[in-house]
Amino acid sequence: MIHDGAYPNYRTYTIVMHHLVSLGKLNEAHEIFETLPSMRIKRTVNQYLILAQGFSGVERFEVVKKLFQEMERDGIVPTQNMVSSLKCLQDAGVLEGLEGLWRELMPDKRIASIGVDVDSSDDEGDENVGKGDSCRVDGDDVRLKPWLDPGALANALSDWDPTDVLALENANFVWTTRLVCKMLRRFKKAETAWKFFCWVAYQPGEFTHDGFTISRMITMLARYGHVELVDQLIMKVKRERIRLSFSTVRLVIDFYGLSKQPDAALRVFYDIETVSGAISKHHQSLLYSSLLRTLVKCKRGSDVMDVLEEMILSGIIPDIQTFSGLMQYFALEGDLKTVQKLFGIVRQSGIEPDAYMFQVLIRAYCKRERAALAVRIYEDMRNSNLIPDSATKALLVKSLWKEGKLREAAYVEEISEDINDMLPPALPGHLWTVSAADLKRVYDIYSNSFASNVG
Repeated sequence: MIHDGAYPNYRTYTIVMHHLVSLGKLNEAHEIFETLPSMRIKRTVNQYLILAQGFSGVERFEVVKKLFQEMERDGIVPTQNMVSSLKCLQDAGVLEGLEGLWRELMPDKRIASIGVDVDSSDDEGDENVGKGDSCRVDGDDVRLKPWLDPGALANALSDWDPTDVLALENANFVWTTRLVCKMLRRFKKAETAWKFFCWVAYQPGEFTHDGFTISRMITMLARYGHVELVDQLIMKVKRERIRLSFSTVRLVIDFYGLSKQPDAALRVFYDIETVSGAISKHHQSLLYSSLLRTLVKCKRGSDVMDVLEEMILSGIIPDIQTFSGLMQYFALEGDLKTVQKLFGIVRQSGIEPDAYMFQVLIRAYCKRERAALAVRIYEDMRNSNLIPDSATKALLVKSLWKEGKLREAAYVEEISEDINDMLPPALPGHLWTVSAADLKRVYDIYSNSFASNVG
């Protein structure tokens, strides 16, 4: 899969983890799970569920407790399928610190229950609605509506027509954090989601917005560039001392790159400790990477170098995929001096460039019609015993011919004779997200699990 240039996504890693857990390879599955953030892969509720059930089955409750704590920090709404794992923690006497999560998963006394909860998790890490999610209360008569589909309801409210809103109010739904999160996820327009978000806060009952619902709303607003509304929610978070997860803050910064709001991203970045508390060096590194990527998307090159300098002075060195992304950006901007400066920083930091980084530089120089510089990079690559992919080598030769540098083209062909039969169609790695080393690490964990079984 990687050899052909098709990279695994979170669904792939979920399948891999499930397979390892089914083989009893819990430590290996957990190791892959811990690697996902550095590869910018979203950790889903399904993955947490797989690991929680696996470690509960062998009574490794301290690991289960840490998983639930990480899930809270990731801002992931738990599912009813996790009750059994939490019950194991309670029976073992290690539930301390997870009481809020326990209360969230316990059946709401206002909602009657029928049969077995059929909640499952979809591919996005959000659970489908099952029995007992909501009901309508008419006096003493409780009529369950287990077939409630948040997607259909959100579509029906897409225009927020007063008649539809009145019908929703008359339905007397019991609003819970889980149901509100599902609704927010399924609105297609941020404006309608915001109207619902404000409306539901004033409905009769015990519902109040918390970190989960605010996280869903704030990321959607950031994606569509509603900076003022995001700022309002951040003020609410500070005022009510609600903690947003690190994952939420990073998503906001990433989405500001899509909506081209670099100044807003900078404000959120420098406000991280106020809304999320102290974060680790590893999380700081990931957050810096998201900010740099957002600034690049917004073509704020001068700010990029200032933030990079600040990052390094604080003792945090960007990972190799971040450097690759920066090099490509400045190369395509025609700022080859900055590209060379970045490559020098990589060398000074003790980072060994991988084949993908060399490929990025070669392709970028060729696109700027500076193939002669690309030849030097190609030489460095070969001297490091690394090989390019077939497309990159062909691009370099073609660019040299196009620029009239026939001697250099012949030289590239000459030093490539011994590897022409080995050139892969694609090299492992990706700008900003995953490095070749991370992909190899996951591959080795997975493949070695089967090797140990054979032995």
